[in-house]
Amino acid sequence: MDPISSISETAYYGGSQQLKVGSQVDTPGSRLPWARFSSWLECVCVVTFDLELGQAMELVYPHDCRLSEKEKTCICYLSFPDSYSGCLGDTQFSFRLRRSAGQRLSWFGEDDLYNREAPVTLQRDTAHYYGYVYFRQVKDSSVKRGYFQKSLVLISRLPFVNLFHSLLQLIAPEYFEKLEPCLEAVCNEIDQWPPPLPGQTLNLPVMGIVMQNLLPAPMLLPTVHELDLFRSFQPLLIHVQMLWELMLLGEPMVVMAISPTVASETVLALTSSIAPLKYCCDYRPYFTIHDSEFREYTTRTQAPPNVILGVTNPFFIKTLQHWPHIIRLGEPKMSGDLPKQVKVKKLAKLKTLDTKPGIYTSYKTFLHKDKALIKKLLKGIQRKRPSEVQSTLLRRHLLEITQSFIIPLERYVASLMPLQKTVTPWKNPPQIRPFSQDEFMKTLEHTGPQLTSTLKGDWLSLYRRFFRSANFDGWYRMRLKEMSQKLETLHLEVICEADLAAWIKDKSEVEIVDLVIKLREKLVKARCQHLPVKEGTFQKLELYIDTIIGSLPQDLQSVLHRH
Repeated sequence: MDPISSISETAYYGGSQQLKVGSQVDTPGSRLPWARFSSWLECVCVVTFDLELGQAMELVYPHDCRLSEKEKTCICYLSFPDSYSGCLGDTQFSFRLRRSAGQRLSWFGEDDLYNREAPVTLQRDTAHYYGYVYFRQVKDSSVKRGYFQKSLVLISRLPFVNLFHSLLQLIAPEYFEKLEPCLEAVCNEIDQWPPPLPGQTLNLPVMGIVMQNLLPAPMLLPTVHELDLFRSFQPLLIHVQMLWELMLLGEPMVVMAISPTVASETVLALTSSIAPLKYCCDYRPYFTIHDSEFREYTTRTQAPPNVILGVTNPFFIKTLQHWPHIIRLGEPKMSGDLPKQVKVKKLAKLKTLDTKPGIYTSYKTFLHKDKALIKKLLKGIQRKRPSEVQSTLLRRHLLEITQSFIIPLERYVASLMPLQKTVTPWKNPPQIRPFSQDEFMKTLEHTGPQLTSTLKGDWLSLYRRFFRSANFDGWYRMRLKEMSQKLETLHLEVICEADLAAWIKDKSEVEIVDLVIKLREKLVKARCQHLPVKEGTFQKLELYIDTIIGSLPQDLQSVLHRH
């Protein structure tokens, strides 16, 4: 049974056994119309082909979802394959688009809470929408063009690729038969789902079937969004080390494939290859010439942006041939019992529309290949080892080298934190020491990646290059925020343990009022930032503030109580 989105056989066959529904959390937002639906999806769109308009938005549900016109146009273009000829039948793929400035956030008011608990790779995206597409193209003599062409699209800010594509496999075929009433019923069912809670298995009922999904806690391997990594990397297995480095360094890359399915799955597999490190650059699993960022990404007047694009239109071979790293994927081919591996080729050879499959780059890896892993995976193909097992082997390898790379950084950053004994109640918290690249590099001799990884190569140069990437910047900003919040939490706890009554005995009224104001500011800040402070600490501090105010003259008490 697939642990990603397994279907309860009891529910499917109409058995009477009741499955436990995931725990319901009644947040204030959950009582608003469509609030529970909005904790999973922004909306559901239906895109059809209009003879006069081309791709057109036929339906958005719920009807009061406020997508901007620009967003609607982008969704329309991204919901159909660039070339229809090779996509007869049903096709599933994903895209990601930039949200319009000033758009409201989800009705679900617990974004901060969810993002604080979720692994960084599964957090809600505040700047982009994810689109999950189920496109159907079949011959239909009743239609003027001779083909029925329509896409059902789920729009969300959650990167749950596996969950939402599994959901589409259930609802899309039914929708194409029964149309809007079916969609309305499904959306109402989703509106009854519990909100996504990291670390819990949620049973999500839809259309008489229960989808079981594990929402991982930060220290667990993800499940709701994992792709078949082995299938995505199959023609690229011998180059996994190079691709991991390019992702780690946030290099610009184009993936040219024969279908939006292969393009989007490959891009998503690449960005997930450095987990648990968050990929902090931009990426577009499926990108077309109609995209609003087309000019921005294809200009030759400046260096290519740090983005990964998944494309299918051959036009991009010419438009993006100045990009430093281009993966050209063709039809999957076998060489004997093994999948044919693409070769690394010079960028100069990328000139014609019939360019052969390959990785077109001049990049030289810092680390050596793990030949034992490649041998094990290729042997697994010959022995017909299940794809899930191959994916697990590959993901474990990528996880281990990412952790070997990041653990020395985590250890060094932890040393920048002030000692707990230096946090006192009567002073502001001490400063976190700044990150020094030179100081960090000196620590690698004794506590570097060689302690946990057998891979040989120039780790030092890889770190130096990493320091210039958006991935390092994003990682360090997150760690700095976490450490600052930890310091604030420690400071609040130390204040609560202090004898404030003794401290104010010999202080002037001005000093006491100043203390009250500062304590109130700390309380507001702690609550706004959702600091991990026990509720008892808040209550204790509020009691202290009331006691301190009570020691002041009546006129000052009145002023402080009013403010």
